[in-house]
Amino acid sequence: MTAIPYRLPQKRHLVTELPGPRSVALTERRRRAVAAGLGSATPVFAVDADGGIIVDADGNSLIDLGSGIAVTGVGASNPAVADAVAAQAHRFTHTCFMVTPYEGYVAVAEKLNELTPGDHEKRTVLFNSGAEAVENAVKVARLATGRNAVVAFDHAYHGRTNLTMTLTAKSIPYKHDFGPFAPEVYRMPMSYPLRDPAGTDGVAAAYRAIGMIDTQLTADSVAAVIVEPIQGEGGFIVPAPGFLPTLAAWCGMHGVVFIADEVQSGFCRTGAWFASEDEGVVPDLITTAKGIAGGMPLSAVTGRADLMDAVHPGGLGGTYSGNPVACAAALATIEQMSTLDLNARARHIGEIAFASLSATTERLAATGQDVIGEIRGRGAMIAVELVKPGTTEPNPELAKAAAAHALSRGVVVLTCGTYGNVLRLLPPMVIDDDLLCEGLQILDEALTPA
Repeated sequence: MTAIPYRLPQKRHLVTELPGPRSVALTERRRRAVAAGLGSATPVFAVDADGGIIVDADGNSLIDLGSGIAVTGVGASNPAVADAVAAQAHRFTHTCFMVTPYEGYVAVAEKLNELTPGDHEKRTVLFNSGAEAVENAVKVARLATGRNAVVAFDHAYHGRTNLTMTLTAKSIPYKHDFGPFAPEVYRMPMSYPLRDPAGTDGVAAAYRAIGMIDTQLTADSVAAVIVEPIQGEGGFIVPAPGFLPTLAAWCGMHGVVFIADEVQSGFCRTGAWFASEDEGVVPDLITTAKGIAGGMPLSAVTGRADLMDAVHPGGLGGTYSGNPVACAAALATIEQMSTLDLNARARHIGEIAFASLSATTERLAATGQDVIGEIRGRGAMIAVELVKPGTTEPNPELAKAAAAHALSRGVVVLTCGTYGNVLRLLPPMVIDDDLLCEGLQILDEALTPA
């Protein structure tokens, strides 16, 4: 990897307990000003960030193993991205592409058409968030096919709008008491190797879902099947080999649009531009966001030209969609990913993390504390599923305690999973090895019984 000119020292350094007094005071201001329904994973307030470090309001330097949920893969203040944002902001911040278009939007679309899987003719439309991208992908699929039903999967997360909440599997906190939900959404079982019946490989898991579709719906009523190639909030579940190709092939046979939701798994996160590439799956439509623009709000739907162009003029868009500053950030971010070869870097991060976590697993098991049910993921998208010792019963209490311990030692680690029992690692792909290894060592401590 080309050397990164870090602006901040890449060292963990604590000067107060966490949270410190400034963060405590800001939390009180937040309580009085911000709606209680908006949660935060940590009680510390950021004032600066660079590489693998977040500096909080009290001057503590924390190791970032979250990247703002897979967003700042190139770093939270990458110089090339910051310069591109500043330069565009000095020219203009907004005209609305639907009123007065600009080249940056077109350039981002061209780049996404080039990078996404498949060499067929493609089109792209830009939005602001992952949920918007998913919602619009479903709109495209329904209009292009003339069908209504949409198939989603257990453990899925697709967003917080009404339709994407419906597609999302987990009730609390995402859906509870927010209904009624969108119609014509049907949920099928996901391939979940840790929890599937013995002998259920990826192909068998796919046919299990296909059989239920055929029974409950029939193929000719289905507009789209939407799936995360590696599930995000559901627990970084990696489907068994064969699951995705079998589903995609079934979709192709029956005129069903296969939508890959790569909002969290895209843009080098898994060691490839997109997680779909691991098994050579070519989606009809692919949704992207998060890592696309180095922290600026941007998302996209990219897909087959015949599907995308089926929508009537004016049927897609939005006032802020494809904002020019966000487009400038995206072009710089993608260029940095290529220049720094962040696909290779993500694979290297995965090798380090899997080796460290495997050693932790063996050490804990040797003392009868076999609480790590599975280490899974790909590249710099890694999960540790925690279980009660000697079982596969979810252990959300340990996940919560481990994340809290890690934070107290200056490491930001996120939790996720349908059962709340998964630690997820999403370090910036520009984190240096020493910082990564230190964060993993503290995570080892967090999982060790007192």
